[in-house]
Amino acid sequence: MQLDIPDTCCGSCATDVALPRQVAWLQWITLAWMALECVASLWAAAQSHSVALLAFGSDSLVEMLSATVVLLQFLPRFPLKKMYADRAAAALLLALAVVVVCIAWLGRARPMETSCVGIGVTAVALVVMPVLAWMKRRQARRMNNRALAADALQSATCAYMAGVTLAGLAIYAVWQIRWVDTVAALVAVPLLIVEGRRAWRGEGCGCA
Repeated sequence: MQLDIPDTCCGSCATDVALPRQVAWLQWITLAWMALECVASLWAAAQSHSVALLAFGSDSLVEMLSATVVLLQFLPRFPLKKMYADRAAAALLLALAVVVVCIAWLGRARPMETSCVGIGVTAVALVVMPVLAWMKRRQARRMNNRALAADALQSATCAYMAGVTLAGLAIYAVWQIRWVDTVAALVAVPLLIVEGRRAWRGEGCGCA
């Protein structure tokens, strides 16, 4: 008999089951891509002095933590409590929001350069991350797992930030408008704060 999953999350979202092979592959693919994305974005940010790219690369680091949390849940020799993992991710998101605001303010008048690497990385992420988010969300519904659903939300957030960052980089590359990059970075701040608060309260499920 098929069970109907309620629209809101409950304690059953953290069902203790073995990690399916599909979910394991999803998480390892996520970790590999996010590591590449993080390094490339932060390197490109340092080269081009782009605040938006810095925010995007830092968010990739948070996404790596989120994917790691899902994997650690299923390792019997590493009993990671989800509450601690949620609050660690929340602290990183909120700290990232503060860092983005500070860097955006301090670097608002700093000369910037066009970043082909940044445009390439964010363009690929804009394609890859929605697919990963959809696949994780489907598995989260199947498993009724809160951490995997929250990780799907992180992937969707990464796709949103990739779109915003790509728009800012492309506009600068064509019209050389410096302040667009700062705006692109600041647009992500409310999202980081909201997601940080949700993670702190453990509200990132979305199992429905």
